[in-house]
Amino acid sequence: MTLSRRQILVGTPSALVGGLAAASLLASEVPVKQLEASGQLAFSDRVRFCLNTSSVRGQKLTVPQQIDLCARAGYDAIEPWMGDLRSFVEAGGQLADLRKQLNDVGLTVESAIGFAQWIVDDPSARAAGLDQARSDMELLAEIGGKRIAAPPIGAHQSAGPNLDVIAERYRDLLVAAEPLGILPQLELWGFSKTLSTLAELAYVATAAAHPNACVLPDVYHIFKGGSSFDSLGMIEASCMQVFHMNDYPAQPPRADIADRDRVYPGDGVAPLKSILTTLSKHGFQGVLSLELFNESYWKLPADEVAKTGLAKMKAAVASVEAP
Repeated sequence: MTLSRRQILVGTPSALVGGLAAASLLASEVPVKQLEASGQLAFSDRVRFCLNTSSVRGQKLTVPQQIDLCARAGYDAIEPWMGDLRSFVEAGGQLADLRKQLNDVGLTVESAIGFAQWIVDDPSARAAGLDQARSDMELLAEIGGKRIAAPPIGAHQSAGPNLDVIAERYRDLLVAAEPLGILPQLELWGFSKTLSTLAELAYVATAAAHPNACVLPDVYHIFKGGSSFDSLGMIEASCMQVFHMNDYPAQPPRADIADRDRVYPGDGVAPLKSILTTLSKHGFQGVLSLELFNESYWKLPADEVAKTGLAKMKAAVASVEAP
């Protein structure tokens, strides 16, 4: 097929990933920049807002309570953790009831957080990891889920396999997901010894050579892994369907900063306006999902955290369009 400029991974040596992903990932055939120029589609109209339930993990809400929380706070979507969904089922909950609840309040499940070990070297452990991934995706499909995170779990504490081997294993995961209609998103973990930089993420997604390959970046993880935020402009926007939103303080330094130090968007020193402007200019039209692990927020009322996080994400998006 003939690839347009929107269908390539702009500016990288491996420019195939955008074209491979375009068929399944593009929400529209109309060029975003053309719509922007005609005044039809501002950045705030191209993004949807989601709550990753890690942000209220300390409040120990059930999945139905998490859904109600998102709806009350005004989110468009929810990003649940697979462990919470499994606990719901194990306690006798019905997935059909969750799907109805989601439909009733108008929420979508744009992504979910799972930890299947699809990447590890041990063949038996990797086979078990793929089985877990299939099980997770089957469960997720039952509630109308669309995507699931695929982090480098199991290869994060020491240097994992080389990038070409990881690409083969990511492709295996993508193939396993095809019958289920779920997209595994290659997730950046800045603290990891494997897949800690945007360059590594882009290379693996490209080398996987699968039409559904896509990546899941995160403000904190980009900083933690030492990537330049400017590198986001090198990844074709349709290959980033979900973007984890958060911020980080000036201290502790990069070497010591951890998940628990994440703060609300705009409350730290991350160049959020520049980051979101880059996404906007390159046509991002996906989901911004608030992902925090701040224990001080876990001590607050869940409604306060959810509403504050949404307001601060919207303020960050509004800053892109401000003069």
